[in-house]
Amino acid sequence: MTLTGELLIGASRVPATAGVMKAFNPATGELIEPEFAFGGRAEVDRALHLADDAFDSYSHTGLAERAAFLDLIADKLEAAKDEIAARTALETGLPAAQFEGETVRAAGVFRKFATVVRQGRFLQTAIDPAQPDRLPTPRMDHRLQKVALGPVVIFGASNFPISYSVAGNDTASALAAGCPVVLKAHNAHPGASEIQGRIIQQAVAEAGLHEGVFSLVRGDGNEIGEALVDHPLVRAVTFTGSEGGGMALYRRAQKRPDPIPVFTEMTSVNPTFVLPGALAARGAEIGTGLVQRGMYNVGQACLKPAILFAVDGPGYAELRDAAVAEVEKVDARPMLTMGIHDTYTRNVQRMQDHGATRLGSGEAPVRAADGQSLLLEVTGEQILAEPALREEVFGPTLLLVRLTGTEQMLEVARAFRGQLSATMHAESTDRSVAEQLLPVLERRTGRIVFNAFSIPQEVSYASTHGGPFPATSDSRFTSVGMGAIERFVRPVTYQNFPDELLPQPLRETNELHLWRLVDGELTRD
Repeated sequence: MTLTGELLIGASRVPATAGVMKAFNPATGELIEPEFAFGGRAEVDRALHLADDAFDSYSHTGLAERAAFLDLIADKLEAAKDEIAARTALETGLPAAQFEGETVRAAGVFRKFATVVRQGRFLQTAIDPAQPDRLPTPRMDHRLQKVALGPVVIFGASNFPISYSVAGNDTASALAAGCPVVLKAHNAHPGASEIQGRIIQQAVAEAGLHEGVFSLVRGDGNEIGEALVDHPLVRAVTFTGSEGGGMALYRRAQKRPDPIPVFTEMTSVNPTFVLPGALAARGAEIGTGLVQRGMYNVGQACLKPAILFAVDGPGYAELRDAAVAEVEKVDARPMLTMGIHDTYTRNVQRMQDHGATRLGSGEAPVRAADGQSLLLEVTGEQILAEPALREEVFGPTLLLVRLTGTEQMLEVARAFRGQLSATMHAESTDRSVAEQLLPVLERRTGRIVFNAFSIPQEVSYASTHGGPFPATSDSRFTSVGMGAIERFVRPVTYQNFPDELLPQPLRETNELHLWRLVDGELTRD
């Protein structure tokens, strides 16, 4: 595919109206051809009017037709995986093999959502048949199903240029729900975004859908993001990134004449708690695993196990020594952007200014964008006294916290704000402490991991990628896994309707053979 750098608005390719940019290769420090177009409010308005025009027809597509569209996107992603991976590697400085795998996983997510659509369970259909003879008052027929919200704006993320970007879980789940998508591509990987965007654009055309089902825009600065959130035709927004960026969008959306939901995935340190029995039994193994998992993607992962807590007792020295030995093996690698690199450097200095001691470090940086891997240590007293030590450092730094005992472990656990995940390493001898720690973690996270690490995460029906603020802006929802579709639907009840006017999933014959709640009983009859 020859990259043109144009915006993708419906079926059209639109040239720049608000300037241009080139991609940056953080491994070489060079700019990469071609120039990529920036758009402004006019392009946002055009894309969202097309999305609104598409909504009625797309949201009423049959389940089989919509599922086939999602499968078509998956097929096209897999066919282009080498091309996507090669361009993404250029724009990130990371290995192409990593992005081949990410593309295949993204295709798998679209296929899983195709299955979700075919099953129709996300509609949550319920039927309370009429009871004309009920006393003291008759009951009319009531039938409920979930319907799509409307056009959705998705902000692509920087750290996973495929699975959290154009072809990511947000796009797949919104399309599965029946919502047209206007995607704001991240400027860190414009070429990879264009390839993915054109794949979805082609799939829309081949499936015979309205061109407004998908558009891709790009802009410089905050103006285009503000235009997207402000637009009166937008019904929901998703965002993955910093707490500052996410909350700026959230607050803006609440000030609209008609406030809309903004589903953010923001900040998390994913604390790891090593209980005394596990520490004594396998401290070195846990220390090695922490570094291996924590340095994935140069530490630029929302599920990085950033902070580990353990009691200074049997096994602690072995854990620390193993972690130091492992971090010293890590090569310095380019971070995604110079902006991310510079923020990382400032945050590391912040940690050290607040008393964190450097235990070990990886290879020294060679290139300007290189992030050096670091292992720091503080005491339990320090992390309780300095909230800044509990904040996220986006990049290849890990923090060990040396505790005085299990009471202090519970105390520091209670000090945390909301997290995407938390981890507990324990043996059978740790049961009493584990039982005390578990409810503390349940109040602070959407996923608790036992005797493993917070990364990677399976994308499945049982996945949760969410948690209380500031991990997300709404802890009731997940942004990863099949449950993500629930963000983009709302209930509608059809009362006393003739059968022929009802949506197909609610008709008496149940031709789709969906599971439905009929008079309180789950049935496919």
